[in-house]
Amino acid sequence: MRYRSTLPLFGLVALGLSSCAPEAPFSIDYEAYTLDNGLQVILHEDRSDPITAVAVLYHVGSGREEPGRTGFAHLFEHIMFQESQHVGQDQFFKKIQEAGGTLNGGTSFDQTIYFEIVPKNALEMSLWLEADRMGYVLSTVTEEAFLNQQEVVQNEKRQRVDNRPYGHTNFVINKLLYPEGHPYNWQVIGSLEDLQRATVDDVRAFFKKWYGPNNVTLVVAGDFDFAKTRAWIEKYFGDLPSPDPVPDPEPMPVTLSETRRAFHEDNFARSPELTMVFPTVERFHEDSYALQMLGRLLSNGKDAPLYKVLVEDQKLTPSVSASQRSNEIAGTFRIRIRAFPNTDLDDVGAAVFAALEMFEEDGFTEGDLNRIKAAAETRFYNGISSVLGKSFQLASYNEFAGSAGFIAQDIQNSLDVTMDDVWRVYNEHIKGKPYVETSFVPRGGMQLAAENSERAAVVEEAIVAMQAPTVELARESAPMEKLPSSFDRSIEPAKDAAPKITLPDVWSHTYANGLRIYGVEHTELPLVQISLTLRGGMLLDDPSKVGVANLMTDILMEGTANRTPLELEKAIDELGTFLNMFTSPQSIVIQANMLASRLEDTYALIEEILLEPRWDEDEFARIKKETIETINRRGANPASIASTVYSKLLYGSGHILSNSTLGTRESVESITMDDMKAYYGENFSPSVAYVAIVGDVSRADAIELFGSLGERWSAKEVRFPELPDPPTVTESKLYFVDVPNARQSEIRIGYLALARTDGDFYPATVMNYQLGGSFNGRVNMILREEKGYTYGARSGFSGSQHKGPFTASAAVRSNATLESVEIFRDELTKYRAGLSAEDLEFTKSALVLSNALRFETLGAIRSMINQIAEYDLPFDYIKRREEVVRSLTIDGHRELAEEYIVPSRMIYLVVGDAKTQLGRLRRLGLGEPILLDSQGNPVS
Repeated sequence: MRYRSTLPLFGLVALGLSSCAPEAPFSIDYEAYTLDNGLQVILHEDRSDPITAVAVLYHVGSGREEPGRTGFAHLFEHIMFQESQHVGQDQFFKKIQEAGGTLNGGTSFDQTIYFEIVPKNALEMSLWLEADRMGYVLSTVTEEAFLNQQEVVQNEKRQRVDNRPYGHTNFVINKLLYPEGHPYNWQVIGSLEDLQRATVDDVRAFFKKWYGPNNVTLVVAGDFDFAKTRAWIEKYFGDLPSPDPVPDPEPMPVTLSETRRAFHEDNFARSPELTMVFPTVERFHEDSYALQMLGRLLSNGKDAPLYKVLVEDQKLTPSVSASQRSNEIAGTFRIRIRAFPNTDLDDVGAAVFAALEMFEEDGFTEGDLNRIKAAAETRFYNGISSVLGKSFQLASYNEFAGSAGFIAQDIQNSLDVTMDDVWRVYNEHIKGKPYVETSFVPRGGMQLAAENSERAAVVEEAIVAMQAPTVELARESAPMEKLPSSFDRSIEPAKDAAPKITLPDVWSHTYANGLRIYGVEHTELPLVQISLTLRGGMLLDDPSKVGVANLMTDILMEGTANRTPLELEKAIDELGTFLNMFTSPQSIVIQANMLASRLEDTYALIEEILLEPRWDEDEFARIKKETIETINRRGANPASIASTVYSKLLYGSGHILSNSTLGTRESVESITMDDMKAYYGENFSPSVAYVAIVGDVSRADAIELFGSLGERWSAKEVRFPELPDPPTVTESKLYFVDVPNARQSEIRIGYLALARTDGDFYPATVMNYQLGGSFNGRVNMILREEKGYTYGARSGFSGSQHKGPFTASAAVRSNATLESVEIFRDELTKYRAGLSAEDLEFTKSALVLSNALRFETLGAIRSMINQIAEYDLPFDYIKRREEVVRSLTIDGHRELAEEYIVPSRMIYLVVGDAKTQLGRLRRLGLGEPILLDSQGNPVS
């Protein structure tokens, strides 16, 4: 049946905040039906771009597992990418990428989802692939595949949990909050011990129970033919057998009889963190909407009580968050405070309750609630601004709310929340209620933990020497027979001709003061995105005071000449606009994302921020302190350390681009307000600025809108410094930074190669594609898929107006550090010899056909416009690059590799555990490893 969901528009008119006319109601049309085997199908047509998204949502996540048998759902997320009965090893990624598409998947407590976005001519192939892994993966689940993906999963855990600050927080919280046997008691990634004890027959049985078509929603969204698509779905999915039906889980909210506290000494944390978690309600429960509003009222903004007490008054932390998260059967309300170093977390806890008392005494207004609703509305429309976003939302609503049409009711439920609703949920779920509290403190900082906290039972992986696999590691499992089919599924569907790509219609205009504006009108949704870029950024910092440009983007958001910081914040929030500034090494950017009806009011604020700075001394002091704390925290993260040190090695310590935009503790402490004013006065000019505007706004209206800035903003000459030539790497050297007990080693291998303006930059990028520019790149396929050493390995060129590096990188398990560096070096060397004609054709197909996906979202179009403006590219530069790809020959590819991939003249950097890995690395033959500290300075 065909359905239409008309989405509500809350709008500023309803709030009484604007006289602008609201947007016209926006509707989503879709068709929903069910196959005989129980597969639920949702079709949504969107012909704005010649692409199609396929989303397959399995109603199975870690919450369907059992104690002692955890990690199966997440393991299958990985296994189902490998191969199936009719699709060869590693062909899922290869076939989709060769067609110009992209794909991925994910697992949560409640679901596993796979998706592809492809040019529309590859839709049938996508459905064929998805059907084969749904119905025919079991015969390929062998002991070898099982063990290989265990390693990949464990590397994911090392990267996301074990080797980062506060990574074990969710584990500790869930063990305290959910009783044994509750489906949320264990982590989605599961237990390695459970996986190691499991047999192939165990995981096959799990798949047979949960992964049938009667437990799945399939969504196709985009540009497609309804009749053909229905026929393809029936052909490939219709005869897949379904297991016995499994009931949807009932809500299992938890209650606590008393507050429970635990602490953990974190190997990577430099600052203590307090988290308080209250048990609440499941997804789509009527209270969940008011709890979401409550979280933002308590923590978002300078007027929020948690911010006032903890950040402004007691200065315990640079930031605070409070949020509601509802899953299928239970939910939580979480307050998190990552405090300044050496802060006693008992003081933090007391401050939280002081803030709650302030909330009870001072309350909030209807206007406060309406500002949060306005932001929720903008956030909702951004969530459905792509065919993939729509497919995710439709699948989720269909599976968890009972109908895809709930998409309209969901946002309406948020907009219907009243002040009484907020007070009710506060009293029912938060005030005076028991909660779970965790204290994560730096190792050796146990005295900072909250009183009455027990040590959390966190089991941390020991770093042991790598063992070669032996036959004895394998366990016996019964062979799986091939599964029958009513037709020959090994025949890959033919694809029609690739769709012709229509480039967005880019326009430009230059104002009398030199300000340039570029735009694209895109009217599918009532949204607009703006960015204003000033060239310079950190590049224009005084080398002795690096960090001024970074602080500039913070201080300009703290009020204007006519508005206090709080008044500016409220003005932005009332519009429901997302407005922010940031600094990069070579630019300062202000960007905004809004509903189209808020465009004029948002522009007025942008102009005011840009031309009428406040220079608030109190906020400046706070920002400096927060920045120093950010620097402190990054100094404990191995990935951040690797980035910092790698830049120093590439550019040399005296080069401005060797620095982090944040600066150092010493440089930030030395910066004064006079430094800020001087930077602004010398470097903020329309002569080095350009605007990108994309969305539901015409060229004429956009030019008129920014005309005021063209008149008011006076131009000046901005002087860019002459940069010294960075050091040239003439021979490879190995550098090592010690992070004791690191579970992974961060590897960076590379050298300064090309500026983006160099004629060889894009050809070299194309050349790198098969090496490490995609999932199927050689380094990833060996280090991840074959060896199981990492969660992902990549290589690539980056550059700007100045030379940027070629880098090969990965985070690998500690005991495979030496072997991983050797593989990188060997593969870089082999790649210089060239690649096959087949691999070259794959590269060409993947890169050319993927252009169909490049213009769907406003963000993607804005990014394209910024490239045009920054590098003075022709409006059709993407088409011209297609010719570069098509014309590349095997000889040309080899010549590029020989020139730009030279592993004997590269920097080799490893950040990891010196105690277990440094000695082994001497075998590389790169000389004695040079020890550096976390800032890249030599240590003896």
